[in-house]
Amino acid sequence: MSAALIERYFPDLSDEQKSQFSKLEELYGDWNEKINVISRKDMDSLYEKHVLHSLGIAKVMEFAPGTKVLDIGTGGGFPGIPLAILFPEVQFTLVDSIGKKITVVNAVSESLGLKNVKGIHERAEKLNEKYHFVVSRAVTQMPVFLRWLKGKFEKEQFNPKHNGVLYLKGGDLAEELAGLKVEVFDLKNYFDSEFFETKKVVYLSKGNFNS
Repeated sequence: MSAALIERYFPDLSDEQKSQFSKLEELYGDWNEKINVISRKDMDSLYEKHVLHSLGIAKVMEFAPGTKVLDIGTGGGFPGIPLAILFPEVQFTLVDSIGKKITVVNAVSESLGLKNVKGIHERAEKLNEKYHFVVSRAVTQMPVFLRWLKGKFEKEQFNPKHNGVLYLKGGDLAEELAGLKVEVFDLKNYFDSEFFETKKVVYLSKGNFNS
């Protein structure tokens, strides 16, 4: 499965963006030999299970230029790096508590020429900066995740949705999201492969939890 999959769902990519997406397979293939950031079996479906999945957030939210986005528990750079390719005028901070994963993030970003990505080896709770949005891919249960976000949000708003959380999750979320005022978007409505049948983007405005 190649980068053509991305172009199918995002037909307005520039030549530079197409080139950057096409380089991901080789870059992650090389790094995965040294540091296991993606499971071996998933490397064959990198573009579907990691890159396109990350870009599910972009089907729900078109970030405005100048937006600051924090990716918590980014691992090898998902969803942050694919989103940073798609939104070159948006600033992405990718944080992970495992240093070798941030080594990969920064190396991949540099190889792609991404000027809008900063990888930080730190626990999310210890960051002092503020952001418009926080993104993540199923690092923990939502109530736990929200506790990490206290004081993390900018007051200024200039995006189509209020500042808040865009969280990639799968499966039955009824119990986990009970009592939270959320919007849930099914990725099967945007991408037509079986992998996305149970995958979702959960959006939560910062005004709807103690942020």
